[in-house]
Amino acid sequence: MTNSKQQVSSLKLYFRLLTYVKPYIGFFSISILGYIIFASSQPMLAHILQFFVDALSGKSTSLFHNIPYFEKLDLLYAVPVFLILIAIWQGVGSFLGSYYLARVTLGLVQDLRLELFNRYFVLPSRYFDDRNSGHMVSLILFNVGMVTGAATDAIKVIFREGLTITFLFCYLLYMNWKLTLVMIVILPLIALMVSIAGRKFRKQIKKIQLAMGDMTHVASETVQNYRVVRSFGGEAYESARFQKVTDDSVKKQMKMVTTGAIYTPLLQLVIYSAMAVLLFLVLLLRGDASAGELVAYITAAGLLPKPIRQLSEVSSNIQKGLAGAETIFEVLDEEPEVDNGTVEKDQAIGKLEIKNLAFTYPGTNREVLKNINFTIEPGQMIALVGRSGSGKSTLANLIPRFYQYAEGHILLDGIDINDYKLANLRKHISLVTQQVSLFNTTVFKNIAYGSLANSTLEQVKEVTKAAYADEFIENLPEGYQTLIGENGIKLSGGQRQRLSISRALLKNAPVLILDEATSALDTESERHIQAALDRVMEGRTTLVIAHRLSTIEKADLILVMANGQIVERGTHEELLALGGAYAKLHAMGFKEDEHKHHD
Repeated sequence: MTNSKQQVSSLKLYFRLLTYVKPYIGFFSISILGYIIFASSQPMLAHILQFFVDALSGKSTSLFHNIPYFEKLDLLYAVPVFLILIAIWQGVGSFLGSYYLARVTLGLVQDLRLELFNRYFVLPSRYFDDRNSGHMVSLILFNVGMVTGAATDAIKVIFREGLTITFLFCYLLYMNWKLTLVMIVILPLIALMVSIAGRKFRKQIKKIQLAMGDMTHVASETVQNYRVVRSFGGEAYESARFQKVTDDSVKKQMKMVTTGAIYTPLLQLVIYSAMAVLLFLVLLLRGDASAGELVAYITAAGLLPKPIRQLSEVSSNIQKGLAGAETIFEVLDEEPEVDNGTVEKDQAIGKLEIKNLAFTYPGTNREVLKNINFTIEPGQMIALVGRSGSGKSTLANLIPRFYQYAEGHILLDGIDINDYKLANLRKHISLVTQQVSLFNTTVFKNIAYGSLANSTLEQVKEVTKAAYADEFIENLPEGYQTLIGENGIKLSGGQRQRLSISRALLKNAPVLILDEATSALDTESERHIQAALDRVMEGRTTLVIAHRLSTIEKADLILVMANGQIVERGTHEELLALGGAYAKLHAMGFKEDEHKHHD
């Protein structure tokens, strides 16, 4: 029962894959025509031998009956000419088949890659939280490549070898149908041997892949953590661990070599035994057939084992491809971010209201936020403070709808954020986080990124000046055209943060969210960035999540959070006078600052 279910799901997968061939149906048809031409050339080779052998044994024959100029052509010239013509005919078929099938499969693979890549843009944030980036990238590169195997190699073999077998078989029936029907009994034995060995190979390949995975894992872990390995004297332990996985890999590969070493001669024995039986039958059932007809028959029969073997081996390629396709379609079938909004505004004013907001992370029962209420008027600044894990960053992530909340409302300019189109909502919000994300391109392109790509150099210079980034940019080797390396590796933490602020400034959104934007910086960088942030916040509705007191003290309203709730609210002076949670955090903050100055 399970097996039939697997077959059904494999068929469904294959049919779904074939829907991607639709745009290339013209190319596909040409490639099939090419394989028909290729396959038809196989019996021709056997047939030409019939004339050759018959002529050698003195039987009068002509290759080209009733064709003017050709019928009197001497056999000495006819066979070489015909062989060359067959080679050209076969070559044309092979080219048309291979070239146009490659056009189809490369197109199919590109379409799948693009669809998968573009799917990542609409998947919800929780999808990225649950998976590692390496796995997601390998889906696009490796798994789609596995599908190529199913598409190109399998289709090529199925059509080319399948048609070759069909043509040869029809030719054999035409030559001697009795002998051919007897021969059919032998063929399943060859096919059975091939499929048993194929299954054994497949199991061993899986084991080898796992062993290779273990080897890669141990090696990369050791290389990445080389400082820890050396500091704690782990060299001997890691060496032994690597020795163990390499031994395991060698054993598994040797098993596969052994299977191959036994299987190949065994298969040869079966094939030669089959040929021996066939020769015996040919002599027994030859009837009044000429020597040429018998040679042609044996030649055509001898051409059969190769395509049969290739056809029986193709299933492993198909299985690999289907495994790749399955993981790809799983991603393509993932539910995208909810985007049912219809409201689109050119320019928001920036009034933000949070009403009775509660949030639970999907798949958990832990309520991260409960009963959150506050309003930020346009141009106001509100600070969120509290210990790590109090729900501050979660709240900041709900405003641009990175996560979907079930209870309460977040309103921008009096309209629920769920009523906005997602892209339009995010257009009105700039986000600067502690985790700066930069791209391996120039300074200019990192600031003028995405929808800001049409910005002029003057506009970019204006914002870098406001973010106190212009001085270090102009000292870079190629100024704004300097490549900054992967995630800005060539810049310091403070410089990267100032680029991130410049990008937020250039976006010029009415709502600004600063999520611990200064927490990882040294004092010098912080002074610059604090000044930059003061400029950025002017005239914008700003929500600040911060540990540093200098940012918080200027806030129009401070919200103190604990366990997902607002426990205190007021200005800096009001909360200090209250002597509660904020006063405690404040005292701890001062101690931290004093320690920093002593360092």
